[in-house]
Amino acid sequence: LGQQSVRGERIHRGYRGRFLPHFRPGDLGAAARGFIYSSFYDGLTPLEVFFHAAGGREGLVDTAVRTSQSGYMQRRLINALQDLRVEYDGTVRTPQGEILQFVYGEDGVDPMKSAHGKAVDIDREIERVIGWRV
Repeated sequence: LGQQSVRGERIHRGYRGRFLPHFRPGDLGAAARGFIYSSFYDGLTPLEVFFHAAGGREGLVDTAVRTSQSGYMQRRLINALQDLRVEYDGTVRTPQGEILQFVYGEDGVDPMKSAHGKAVDIDREIERVIGWRV
């Protein structure tokens, strides 16, 4: 599995100059700094499991924090834009009828019908019309 990291760095010496009491103080060897020689297929030693858990826990915490932050930002954005609507003429308007954009999304492309940011996927349209892939 290789080198495990916490906060983007190799695992530091913690309590009394070592990460775990299984290593000598000041040991700078790869195993003492969180390097995992084994694979999941071969099986991890108990020390390797501990190092892997330390690196994995950080990833879970980061994901949870990022999710809450992005969820908060999405909630604020939705609350700010909830009254806007796209009219049949393609303009984006406020409840008072003021025009915010003359063309929805500034390009008029419906994201549900676009292909990876392009307005038209020519190959898909040809396949749809003639029935076979180009």
